[in-house]
Amino acid sequence: MDLSSSSIRSGEGVLLRPWQPMDTDALYGAVDVSRAQLMQWLPWCSDAYCRADTVAWIDFCRASWAQQREFPMGVFDAVSGEVLGGIGINHLDRANRRGAMGYWVATPRSGQGIARRAARLAADFAFADLQLNRIEIVILPDNIASRRVAQALSARWECDARERIVHHGEARSASIYSLLRADFAAPQT
Repeated sequence: MDLSSSSIRSGEGVLLRPWQPMDTDALYGAVDVSRAQLMQWLPWCSDAYCRADTVAWIDFCRASWAQQREFPMGVFDAVSGEVLGGIGINHLDRANRRGAMGYWVATPRSGQGIARRAARLAADFAFADLQLNRIEIVILPDNIASRRVAQALSARWECDARERIVHHGEARSASIYSLLRADFAAPQT
């Protein structure tokens, strides 16, 4: 699947597409301005995060797409092209037709429904293009905003799994939500 510069999905003012080298500065800027918020929830974000990490991330993303291992995407304003955040379908288990979804939104744009809209588009991509039956969303229990996004997708809370993830070196419990193809209503375009 060579979708190196193609739009994967767009609707409701957002566009999803694979990260490209031309996105490096805008992505780094979005992470940098959001650093304090992102560090609370995402283990890859730290005080040490730098532009070189962004370059390495984009290289990883391009290789992942080329090898169809996982599908990290930028979330962009459909009109201006502004980087609004990131989203991805990863941890693929092709034999069981399942994967996971993760998402974040730049702090200046949080609270505007961007994650909800992007997650709906990414779920449509996962179900229609990747032929998955199940998407899991793994969330730190106190991340209320991410829980609301999962709930807005009609994902169902399944459990709080003990020591499910390691976050900044510490084993933490996580809330597991699942979204099934049968429960998902594709976005209207």
